[in-house]
Amino acid sequence: MHMKRFLLGATAALVAGPALADMTIEIPFVAEIAGAPFACSGSYPGLGSTATTVQLLDFRLFVSAPHLIAVDGTRVPVALDQDGAWQIDTIALLDFEDGTGSCVNGTPQVNATLRGTVPEGAYRGLEFEVGVPFDWNHGDPASAPAPLNLTAMFWNWRGGYKFLKIEFAPVMAAGMNAAAKAHTEGAGHGGPGGWMLHLGSTMCAAPEPTTPPGEPCANPNRVAVTLPDFVPGTSIVVIDPAAVVAGADLTQNTPETSPGCMSFPNDPDCNAVLPRLGLAFNAFPAEGQQLVAMR
Repeated sequence: MHMKRFLLGATAALVAGPALADMTIEIPFVAEIAGAPFACSGSYPGLGSTATTVQLLDFRLFVSAPHLIAVDGTRVPVALDQDGAWQIDTIALLDFEDGTGSCVNGTPQVNATLRGTVPEGAYRGLEFEVGVPFDWNHGDPASAPAPLNLTAMFWNWRGGYKFLKIEFAPVMAAGMNAAAKAHTEGAGHGGPGGWMLHLGSTMCAAPEPTTPPGEPCANPNRVAVTLPDFVPGTSIVVIDPAAVVAGADLTQNTPETSPGCMSFPNDPDCNAVLPRLGLAFNAFPAEGQQLVAMR
């Protein structure tokens, strides 16, 4: 009986033909500010509604569910390498800050590439999300595998992870060192001196911050990205927040709210920001995401 089953299975395999081999793929990302290469030592003029000169304190984001688009239109998932550092399941952390200069609360390690495999074939197009899927978003970072063990990218069990963490500090007359020092020593989400763009899920049904929600949040706030002209091996994905914050005053914050835009409902500082991430917010409709492009 076992031999008969073996022969039937072997025959079926021959009829089906050999499986397509996998090919390795790397998807490169770069961080820019208004088209200029990002660096923790850089200074960037003309940002926001008041054309403010800023330096950056942080620049990190989670991406998930990458798919290449085959020439016949089929969406093909990229099987990410489970590297024990930057990628787990379908999730990857992109970290552009290196802990130097104004990025005093960062880490020296950086990562700007997705690595994985897809079946051999011809592809033109890329899709992914900025965010962490619900099933992974509300666990305990103390026991989570890397890169989800990075507490600097976590709010609490109810809200989950900061999908996007880009922090600006206006360069005032006293210089950037004073702003960075204020950020480092400030309380809460960064203290004075910084304007924070933190994207994450909100209105998550849980009684306490230390309780994970039992069902998806009312505002999942994951950003869908589609790059139909992406060519593997040729194209580069660009993350540039300048257009996203173009309508925000990076020198001011609405009193009694978190510094900058942290996705929380009814925060006026998000009115001109989240719609440019492709997310409806308050009475403002989504405008189409303006964070991610390619070249």
